[in-house]
Amino acid sequence: VYSMGNSTSRLYSALAKTLSSSAVSQHQDCLEQPDLAQLDPIDPKDLLEECQIVLQKRPPRFQRDFVDLKKNTASNHRPIRVMQWNILAQALGEGKDNFVQCPMEALKWEERKCLILEEILAYKPDILCLQEVDHYFDTFEPLLSRLGYQCTFFPKPWSPCLDVEQNNGPDGCALFFLKDRFELINSANIRLTAMKLKTNQVAIAQTLKCYETGRLFCIAVTHLKARTGWERFRSAQGCDLLQNLKSITQGAKIPLIICGDFNAEPTEEVYREFSNSSLNLNSAYKLLSPDGQSEPPYTTWKIRPSGECRHTLDYIWYSQHALNVNSALGLLTEEQIGPNRLPSFNYPSDHLSLVCDFSFNQDPDRLL
Repeated sequence: VYSMGNSTSRLYSALAKTLSSSAVSQHQDCLEQPDLAQLDPIDPKDLLEECQIVLQKRPPRFQRDFVDLKKNTASNHRPIRVMQWNILAQALGEGKDNFVQCPMEALKWEERKCLILEEILAYKPDILCLQEVDHYFDTFEPLLSRLGYQCTFFPKPWSPCLDVEQNNGPDGCALFFLKDRFELINSANIRLTAMKLKTNQVAIAQTLKCYETGRLFCIAVTHLKARTGWERFRSAQGCDLLQNLKSITQGAKIPLIICGDFNAEPTEEVYREFSNSSLNLNSAYKLLSPDGQSEPPYTTWKIRPSGECRHTLDYIWYSQHALNVNSALGLLTEEQIGPNRLPSFNYPSDHLSLVCDFSFNQDPDRLL
């Protein structure tokens, strides 16, 4: 167990056991997390303090500001904050991804997990959607459940993490929501298909009821196939996910938010499929552009042996007839990211986190 300061026993030591990959693999088909009700709640401020003790030798967090996107639309409820993030699987970061400008010291899990937690604690999402999670059972589920989140994990059937020595089990998608804000109505773990064949990519889709408004909405998280040359494959996976979501949302009667690392630039077919879907989706981060029509210049920026990779791959899609984007978190600048790019001692992943505040439209059917 890695020490997190003098309060280790209070917060962390009982939670930091690392499950073997064989133990984790037994959970691959689980929809529900184990009962953690016997564990005491954690004050987020205490956990943040513990993380900062571990990170005291690292540079401080980057400053990122929210951009107000409200269009004079009054809302009678608290906004719903959604965070999307590919956090970089630990096994891949250390064993496969070859970030040639990133010192191995910067990738140590004992510190990198605290950078990840610090980012989550800083933005306090009501709903958190993560990809490349390979420390779910020993880190994210036990900690986030004690912060008040309900937790769901769906691993890839054949995770590349398992090819790395001393791995921590398969990586996959994880979805977390605050239990005091939402009630779980329905949950579906979806193994995506392409050309009628089951693939190695997955999604989680959950229908939630907002206690404050009584409104239903669906939140989904996914991670599509990576690498160039797989554009048609990603397109087929996207079509399959959209078909599943049409059924779950009863053809857009239930508002929808989809978070994901699509591994696709806006020029790809899968992006056009989501843009032109009958679910009436828009990409929230387009709203940061001057004309509201352009995606950010990058959501991931890294250097591998093959060269520099600067791409827009991560998105938060939403039902534009039923939901408003009140604000969105600005991206890191090139100056903040630095010449060695990501990940780094400053930032734990090669992908930037995306965060948006949503509110319900008062008359959702008017624009359908």
